[in-house]
Amino acid sequence: MVRMSSADQRCSLSAEDQNFLLGLARESIRFGLKRGKPIPVDLDVLPAELKVKRATFVTLHKDAALRGCIGCLEAARPLAEDIAANAYAAAFQDPRFPPVAADEVASLEIHLSLLTPAEPMSFRSEADLLRQLEPGRDGLILQEGHRRGTFLPAVWETLREPREFLRHLKLKAGLPVDYWSDTLKVSRYRTEMIPEAEGVHG
Repeated sequence: MVRMSSADQRCSLSAEDQNFLLGLARESIRFGLKRGKPIPVDLDVLPAELKVKRATFVTLHKDAALRGCIGCLEAARPLAEDIAANAYAAAFQDPRFPPVAADEVASLEIHLSLLTPAEPMSFRSEADLLRQLEPGRDGLILQEGHRRGTFLPAVWETLREPREFLRHLKLKAGLPVDYWSDTLKVSRYRTEMIPEAEGVHG
């Protein structure tokens, strides 16, 4: 089961809306198996909170191992649509994994992360940047030219030291671990997590 960690803030949505989004994510995966695309979302019947544009990530686990993770860093779609699209993409378009098969859907654990808007950080050096990081809370976006990578706050569970967190994020962005330049850009964000209740799979 995906556990709530110190990296994630309690979600501000109602329990009903959270359960709806979790169900929507799983239904989008089932729909994708049959139709090859995310499930359509009828925004007209949804509450206002689910129509606000939000950036989200959908993470899938199977047998406690990562099975897919896809998301957006910028809020470009209504929340419900973003969850449906990212759930489909996490199941079928994550290049690290084969597409989810029909017999896997019931055993998937779904974790939804709702991102706050990213805020640029100001720093004079790598040491200054490391001092500002808040382990267990910060999600980071690192960018140098066309290279970009992000780690959700949950990554602090496995990379607990700021220096290691940053080094691995550089690698993810396609940069050497010891890379540094005055043009390096870093932004941070937080996440609200919607976890599946233990034992609740569809």
